[in-house]
This record gives sequence, C-alpha cells and structure tokens, in this order.
Amino acid sequence: MADISADLALPTALAEVAAIGFEWEWDEETDEGRGCDFELYEHFEKPDRTAWWFRLWTGNQEADGSEFRFFGTTGAGDYTGFWLVRPGAPVTDQPVVHIGSEGERGVLARDLGDLLWLFAAGLGPAEAMDDPASTAEPNDAFRVIAERHAPGRARPPAQIVNDARTEFPHFSDLIDAMCR
Repeated sequence: MADISADLALPTALAEVAAIGFEWEWDEETDEGRGCDFELYEHFEKPDRTAWWFRLWTGNQEADGSEFRFFGTTGAGDYTGFWLVRPGAPVTDQPVVHIGSEGERGVLARDLGDLLWLFAAGLGPAEAMDDPASTAEPNDAFRVIAERHAPGRARPPAQIVNDARTEFPHFSDLIDAMCR
C-alpha cells in the first residue's frame, strides 16, 4: 500500500514558508488588518476533505475537487492550492488558485515560483486576489526562500497575477460550470 503521507507532503519551498508562517493581526481601533490572513497547512489537504468542501462550496455532489491540491486557508475559509491543469507536470509547475468563501475565485500565480515572489512582496493569497497592486511591506524571510527556489523570477505582484490570469483566462468559467 502506498504511503499517503508522502503524497500529501508539501513541496520543500512551501514547507519552508509554513515553518516561518504569516503574521496577521486585527486592529480594533482602526478596524483594519495588518499582515496576511493566511495559514499554510502542514501537508496538502486530504482528498476526502477536499471533496467534502468542494461539494459544499459548489452545491454539486458530483464535483470532488480532485483537480485541486489545497495547501492553505484564511480565517474566512478561503482556500488556496494548485490547480492540476497541466498534464504530466509536477505539482510545483501547476498554477495556484484562490477560491473564496463568498464565491470569489481566481488564478494568482502560474506556478509555485511565482507564488513565492508574491509572498516575498508581502502579499498572501487573499491580498493578491483582492489588490495585487497594493503596497505591502516586503517579507525578507520569504524573499530568501523565493531567491533560493525561484531565482531571477522577481516581478511586481500585479504582473505576476496578470500573467497567471492571462495564461488561464477561463478558470472562473470552469468553476461556474461546476456550480449548481
């Protein structure tokens, strides 16, 4: 029998990001958040959990979300993961998508390397989804990880997100087709 834990292991670069973690806090006085509301899982989400959530989210009992490998969430219940759309390509070469708890969804990065540079720029998935051109405080620890795993690929976050959405313009249509 295959070891499912090996199948669920995060790629090294994501595990390194998870070991550092994202900082996020809510300021009651200003009613604003600071940092990134994102938590990486210790491993990819188990397929049965993905199927349960995806069926609930789409309202479609036939959809199982098997085309996704989710690796993190926000406090609001948004999911972020790889969309397994490139046949035969390793998971790290698959695009990264964000599916929000309120129906929002989009492609954030063409692959893990691009996602690492979003993190280095100080953006989490929700922040990149909502406003990739926003000014965030860069994260030096994540920058070191991005330089090690995706050297020479630094670009402005808005360009990273735009490049991903240009390459995969029909992601939202795919999701719409699954919803009931």
